[in-house]
Amino acid sequence: MTRFNMFENELAGKFIKRFTAASRLIDDSTLPKATQELVKIRASQINHCGMCLDMHTKDAAAAGETAVRLALVAAWKESTVFTDAERAALALTEEGTRLADASPGISEDTWAQVRKHYDDDQIGALISLIATINTWNRLNVISGVVGGDYVPGQW
Repeated sequence: MTRFNMFENELAGKFIKRFTAASRLIDDSTLPKATQELVKIRASQINHCGMCLDMHTKDAAAAGETAVRLALVAAWKESTVFTDAERAALALTEEGTRLADASPGISEDTWAQVRKHYDDDQIGALISLIATINTWNRLNVISGVVGGDYVPGQW
């Protein structure tokens, strides 16, 4: 099903290697790991990235995330299982992922909630995470990578 194997192409392989290294900065940040996975899952749902959904739901479950919370990420606004801080991160994820659909982009209310719940380092990590997961989604969707075979901790 894969249209183009990014790892088998010299230029694309170099890009993936460097992009992966850059992404690790976010992994090592003080932004809570559970929040990081929720952001990755929500952006991947919006972007229809099966590979990233496969990876991040399995990694989140392996790290102790509950099945209920994983099932409700798509309906986070209509559920009670997320903290106010997680809700702020999910709102920023949606608005940052749907930039072409939103006017004026990031709402002042969302930004105020993000500022309320996260420090500057965490906000820097959150913005970077939203940008990187959207890039991973696009790399996978464009090249035709599908989900289903990921083993937790594989990458």
